Amino acid sequence: MFPYYLQQGLRSLRRTPVLTALMVLSIAMGIGASMTTLTVMHLLSGDPLPGRSEHIFYPQLDASPRGESARKEPMDMLDYTSAVDLWRDGPADRKALVVDSSVKLSASSSSEPPSIATMLSTTADFFPMFQVPMAFGAGWSQDDDERRARVAVISWDLNQRLFGGKDSTGQMLRIRDGEVRIVGVLKPWRPSPRFYTVAGGRFAQGDTADYYTRIEDVMVPFFTGLQLNAGNFQQFTCWNLPSNPGHLENSDCVWLQLWVQLDDATKVAAYRQFVDGYAQQQHQLGRISQPELTRVRSLMEWMDYNGVVPRDVRLQAWMALAFLGICLFNTVGLLLAKFLRRTGEIGVLRALGATRTMVFQQCLVEAALVGLAGGFGGLLLTLFGLWSVRQQPLAYADMMQLDMQMLAITFAVSVMTTVAAGMLPALRASRIDPALQIKAL
Repeated sequence: MFPYYLQQGLRSLRRTPVLTALMVLSIAMGIGASMTTLTVMHLLSGDPLPGRSEHIFYPQLDASPRGESARKEPMDMLDYTSAVDLWRDGPADRKALVVDSSVKLSASSSSEPPSIATMLSTTADFFPMFQVPMAFGAGWSQDDDERRARVAVISWDLNQRLFGGKDSTGQMLRIRDGEVRIVGVLKPWRPSPRFYTVAGGRFAQGDTADYYTRIEDVMVPFFTGLQLNAGNFQQFTCWNLPSNPGHLENSDCVWLQLWVQLDDATKVAAYRQFVDGYAQQQHQLGRISQPELTRVRSLMEWMDYNGVVPRDVRLQAWMALAFLGICLFNTVGLLLAKFLRRTGEIGVLRALGATRTMVFQQCLVEAALVGLAGGFGGLLLTLFGLWSVRQQPLAYADMMQLDMQMLAITFAVSVMTTVAAGMLPALRASRIDPALQIKAL
């Protein structure tokens, strides 16, 4: 019966082109507005490490002194002593310290003048833990971390700018007053969002325009970075002002992040127990006042805790969904008017033997056709909406592209919502009394 319902639905829609156009336009506008904002949310809050994020964790503890009111959550970053202790002794499969800072760099083999760039000081496990893709060479080793080797991995963009995109491994790079040897060059890599420097409800410590648009220009071993860029690291929070600003190794400041990889639930439980035990030990030594403030959050839990999706995007999404609801109510009224105008036709069908179920199904097929047409219109409006977002001065603007998942959702939402909106009009149409309608003909 479906081919027959489809044929009759198309014929019915062609008989009332103006009413059909109004319904399709109404659905298209609601779908276009809602899918544009939902796509933005999807791209900003998506899993940056699909299949691996459940194994990546962010440990926290609070080394600040107890104030007049005790904290309910630990600070978002770690002090130097806690971070290095957890990194050296923690029972994790992989561990990576992370801190970024601005540096002046240049290359003697390049004609490019010295420039200010962003440097990430991290440890060797950073690359395999986050599956960082390499175009040339590789990351450094754990031995390089311990012996403070003067080596570096540079970004694809920096390699293009300084070396014309050629394999630059073995070349020397000058960072402030020291030189490092390039051992690796990244492929174009842009995690969305740049999750490994999320803290305090914001992305990293630098310019907010960089949170979505770029990664660091150069990466060096953690302790090497502290030597090369001494005095230029920014503190996140201090409970005593550092005696030597920028030199934060022995300061009462939090400014470091630590990521760990735990491959199964047993290791997660053991690591949480280790962090709790460390906090208790430091409490007994008088360094930590609130040992109960420990957390080991997974990557997605950490992103959710920090609210990586901007509030205005969430608000726009709710407003767009409300607009879609208004469009659906409008469509309900239009479908009801359309179906009730055909009472004579429906009465004849019933008199010829069509059941209420058959009439109901035929009306739903017609509503689904409206939803499918509205989906095509909504897709065009969604593409236009995302194009409009890309024209805005937003840090994440150029990321706004419709992927296959959201494309499928666009049509699914359009058809499902229109069918749902058509159920009441279809039910009313199926309950028409054929005797009264035939008598009135």
